[in-house]
Amino acid sequence: MKNIMTFLPLALTLLLACQPSTDSSAEVTNMDSIIATDTVVADSQPELTVEQIVIDRELAFDKYTLEDSYQYQKETRTIQWNKIREQLLRIEQLQATPHRWGVLQNYKNLNGEAPLTKVWSRDSYKLVSDSLGVERYQAVPLYASTDTLTPELYGRDGTLIAMTDTQGSNFWQGRTESPEADWYVPKRYVKLLKPDVTFSHVVVVDRKNQYIITLERQAPAHYLVRSINPATTGRHKPPHAKETPLGIFLLQEKKPKMFYTSDGSSRIAGFAPWASRFTCGAYIHGVPVNNPKGKIVEYSHSLGTTPRSHMCVRNASSHAKFVYDNCPTLATLIVVIE
Repeated sequence: MKNIMTFLPLALTLLLACQPSTDSSAEVTNMDSIIATDTVVADSQPELTVEQIVIDRELAFDKYTLEDSYQYQKETRTIQWNKIREQLLRIEQLQATPHRWGVLQNYKNLNGEAPLTKVWSRDSYKLVSDSLGVERYQAVPLYASTDTLTPELYGRDGTLIAMTDTQGSNFWQGRTESPEADWYVPKRYVKLLKPDVTFSHVVVVDRKNQYIITLERQAPAHYLVRSINPATTGRHKPPHAKETPLGIFLLQEKKPKMFYTSDGSSRIAGFAPWASRFTCGAYIHGVPVNNPKGKIVEYSHSLGTTPRSHMCVRNASSHAKFVYDNCPTLATLIVVIE
């Protein structure tokens, strides 16, 4: 009997130790998932409108500055402030709710060629494109929640994605800006940004009127114009020159000199100074120099005229350096409008 009485407390202790814990502190968190922030229920605030976006001119770069309305040959061109306000409103809306941000990346297919989408065709460059015209080369596959075997569309390199969760060990779940929808994206194509990133620097490029504007966010819905300069965007001319794509992109990397090759060859033909890349092979850069060992050229009279580039955005070399020096990598948004 004495042995039985001694055994019972020990058995009871072992039985309790084997039961699942109800203490939430004992749960193991998946370190590969997005950590949610505390949800704060705030009083309902009036929705921000375009009219509430304040833009003040306080130039930090004052060379080659364009007026709000100016002449090019026989046409009058204008700075499209209303369209710019619409884009700034969108940026305000993006940052109104806390997100863990990422960027889609596949420059030169470094993360692997994207699989074929369900619907695809060949464009005027004879390259595979999805149903919206986004080319497969350098793109990121976007999968619907109902099918992670065949992508629905392609996302452009440099596109923002608001991370929401993981889907197994291979996919991030998130919402992209273009196309604006929720997708599953293979993890190798997504670079997570710093948790505390804010987008206080914005560069606007206008394909229609051929100019570039830099802005700096001072407070919610309040931006300062830091420069307004003529620029030259990409043109549609197969098989090599391409239009600068429309949309919102993240400034991804910088090069003091971006060397380029002759069309259709691997021969280095020259360089463009102070280059800031935002999507695929599209850079904001200075005046091209058709000599790899040549000196930097400050200005070209072709700036601000008609599209002439191979997808890039040309501007005065000193202004390209201003962008290079003042717009932080992985925290500056490049907005291309028309």
